[in-house]
Amino acid sequence: MALQAQIVGWGKYLPSRVLTNDDLAAMVDTSDEWIRQRTGIIERRIAAPNETTAEMALRAAQDALRMAGISSRDIDLIIVATATPDQEFPATACILQDALGASRAGGFDLSAGCSGFVYALAMAAGAIAAGMSRLVLIVGVEKLSRIMDWSDRSTCVLFGDGAGAVVLRGGEGPSGILSTTLGADGSGGDLLALRPKVSDDPNGRGPYITMDGRRVFKFATRVMPSAVSQVVKEAGLSLSDLQLLIPHQANQRIIEAACEAMGFPMERTFSNLERYGNTSAASIPIALCEAAEEGRLADGDLVALVSFGAGLSWAAALIRWGRAERVVWY
Repeated sequence: MALQAQIVGWGKYLPSRVLTNDDLAAMVDTSDEWIRQRTGIIERRIAAPNETTAEMALRAAQDALRMAGISSRDIDLIIVATATPDQEFPATACILQDALGASRAGGFDLSAGCSGFVYALAMAAGAIAAGMSRLVLIVGVEKLSRIMDWSDRSTCVLFGDGAGAVVLRGGEGPSGILSTTLGADGSGGDLLALRPKVSDDPNGRGPYITMDGRRVFKFATRVMPSAVSQVVKEAGLSLSDLQLLIPHQANQRIIEAACEAMGFPMERTFSNLERYGNTSAASIPIALCEAAEEGRLADGDLVALVSFGAGLSWAAALIRWGRAERVVWY
């Protein structure tokens, strides 16, 4: 019998600095009303200049390990999903491995934009099912403020910084990751991209995010319903069986349009977008952590995660929430 990857610990980290819509209105031609109506965002968190991606990942990972009651020395694999590593190499996962003292763990970074965490979840579930790993730490973390064009109101109002983490363990029983799906369409890569620094840029910008918001909206509202439907169908279930949907926290209008397309009720959809904005690969693990903290997840509940992002990429996962009936150690 193949083992199922079960979430046994979770944690998050949000920087202390809060950037409100009114703060942004003092920086760029926008307003609190304009941002709320178009995105649903009220505020977001911004990392301190000297606060690194790896440091934020460490804080979330430590919380997840504490909750799981697991020593870092028992971790077999660390996957860090991020589009904003502190440097090209070494991997953020390797920096995190050393900081945690996870001396037995291998580690690598995964780049799939905002879909990165669910991609990592699928990779970890496969490693556990295949017997390659027994305990996996996944972190979604972003310092998007470092690559923001603060003069572009179409992007700077959307994004924030933060980290979320989960610990996965192999076990038997009904709970765990039931199904996943991953997708990509590179022909739309230019719709959401990181532009390189140009030496004669009049705004003095470094590498910065650009996005065709209208076309990304159309893409997201098309792929999210189909991805959720696919993972539910693969598990032999239906949308009506879901207790909770946790979508990527990009834009409230996207979330509402996707739910309407699926015929899925908003009251069974979790959103913390108004407080944090779009934290890319950190978005879903932060939301998952808060949903658990708020009592939105009970043992036996079915929860679907769905994301979309740069690439263009998309991913979904179906989870039966709860601890293992029997933990299996190799």
